[in-house]
Amino acid sequence: MTSDKKSLSEVLTELFAEQLVSVKQILGEVTIVVRAAEMLEVMRRLHDTEGLRFTQLTDLCGVDYSEYGDGAWQGKRFAVVYQLLSVVENQRLRVRVFAEEDDFPVLTSVVDVWAGANWYEREAFDLYGLVFSGHPDLRRILTDYGFVGSPFRKDFPLSGHVEMRYDPEQQRVVYQPVTVEPREVTPRIVREENYGCN
Repeated sequence: MTSDKKSLSEVLTELFAEQLVSVKQILGEVTIVVRAAEMLEVMRRLHDTEGLRFTQLTDLCGVDYSEYGDGAWQGKRFAVVYQLLSVVENQRLRVRVFAEEDDFPVLTSVVDVWAGANWYEREAFDLYGLVFSGHPDLRRILTDYGFVGSPFRKDFPLSGHVEMRYDPEQQRVVYQPVTVEPREVTPRIVREENYGCN
């Protein structure tokens, strides 16, 4: 399908004309933006279509665009970016899908298409609060089960709210409010008197 006569961008535009929001080629890699409602169908076709065969999901990550471009971003806040690889065709593809709602971002799970998406989706859920409907086991993977919030969101406080530590006297894990003293760190510059003079 991706013969020498047609580029990957052209083939994708022909196959998914109605389902793509945009197709861009930057630095030799193609990025497509797909509507959330049509994402699963597009992903399955990318995986199964002869001439494409994007059979490997190499990465999946969440993105919070709330302060992108110094606050100039006008679109949806949350997206998931999928990095796909076609070993047969020796091609890479980036797929970006924006969640329809900013307050409760939900996308469809692609675990049925790529089993390796399981832990990637759990990571995006844990760190960004992105929910993947149809995921077989959507629970935290990196933070503690009692953790409140999504630490990679741009509105998450830098110091957090509570601290978890093991208390040897009580012989258990305890939670306590974070106490961080605000301080200003100014680098001290020390130079010789004749620095730079020959």
